[in-house]
Amino acid sequence: MARMRARAGAAVVLGVSVAMLLAACGGDSDNGSEGTDEPSAGSGDEAVTITWWHNSNTDPGMGYYQQVADDYMAENPNVTIEIEAMAHEDMVTQLEAAFQSGNMPDIYMERGGGELRQHVEAGLTKDISDLAADTISTIGGSVAGWQVDGKTYGLPFSMGVVGFWYNTQIWADNGVEPPATWDDFYAAIDTLKANGVAPLSVGAADQWPLAHYYYYFALRECAQDTVVNGLAEFDFSDECWNTAASDLKAFVDSQPFNDGFLATVAQEGATSASGLLANGQVSAEMQGHWEPGVMQGLNDGTPVENIDWFPFPAVEGGAGDPAAAIGGGDAWAASADAPDEAVDFMMYLLSDEVQIGFAELNMGLPTNPAASGSVADPALASLLEFRDASPFIQLYFDTALGTNVGNAMNAAVVNVFAGADPATIVADTQAAAELE
Repeated sequence: MARMRARAGAAVVLGVSVAMLLAACGGDSDNGSEGTDEPSAGSGDEAVTITWWHNSNTDPGMGYYQQVADDYMAENPNVTIEIEAMAHEDMVTQLEAAFQSGNMPDIYMERGGGELRQHVEAGLTKDISDLAADTISTIGGSVAGWQVDGKTYGLPFSMGVVGFWYNTQIWADNGVEPPATWDDFYAAIDTLKANGVAPLSVGAADQWPLAHYYYYFALRECAQDTVVNGLAEFDFSDECWNTAASDLKAFVDSQPFNDGFLATVAQEGATSASGLLANGQVSAEMQGHWEPGVMQGLNDGTPVENIDWFPFPAVEGGAGDPAAAIGGGDAWAASADAPDEAVDFMMYLLSDEVQIGFAELNMGLPTNPAASGSVADPALASLLEFRDASPFIQLYFDTALGTNVGNAMNAAVVNVFAGADPATIVADTQAAAELE
């Protein structure tokens, strides 16, 4: 029972509604913005160098973040910000090595949940509860996924959900519409294939995009309490977990993906899963809220036209709410020995001005309420509306479970895409949990 109690905070539920949480905790917009617009810790005279890692490695995001850093340094001449922008997969690899060595950047992207708890317990991440109190108040309930034992360790700057991004022109040309159920979706997939169109792309070579499919099938098959308690207590005894695995196997067997999908990377280059959608070589891809920005970066900085979004369809007979979503976000966190100026810069990144610019460039879905109306892309705006209306948003399973158990689940999902028995997903995950 000690293990279960220790893990009770790991399966983070992102809310009844993110919008309600923001409204409940954000307070009056005029007062709530004061803490984000007036950073103060960087105003000293002692020279300080801050290292900052992020994954906006293409324009407009990369250039925007450089300008943000330049503006901050102009206002705080004692602070030097050294930026390393890298592809998402490279950043994940480098961060894992940094966590192992303890040689971490001052500011990095933290996913929260069980992973954050592990970082906190290892003494790797800075408690920012007091230093960033005003900003924490402004962004409100969205910080819940980055809190451990009542203390805050990250400032989420983007919160979104995963769904299907599709080419509206291709779908219209083939007489198919966004599906409400999986029966509808299978019918659309069959039509697209019959017309010589690759229905979906997926970055299987990077593995993590595959896991989202199992997460969603489980969210549709399992009741909310079953999901929440199962992830928190490592309890996958309910048969719905295996039913979801069988759903996944049936989906893979329908062969909906681009040729060579097992060797396709997620987001780098024209032949990546995102590149294939951006180039009109497939009709859709399941990805998160970051997809328009990724495709724009792969399209010489020009927004990709004819792109819209729909949620993961309902599963007939499933106990989950069809309006529930898998999602999460990215937060800025500071390493344990980072200077206070790093936290001050993190607060600046959550300021009204910076978050509005972030939203206008379609870099994500902002958490500062002042920027909610600035999302320029209509598809992202519709996703934001869905996010705010969702009765239940569950943090990505691997993040909620923590590194070891989450990686075991993800690896088993990858094996199912390669032909393995779907029952191994639950079996391998449970086996990893028993070692915790």
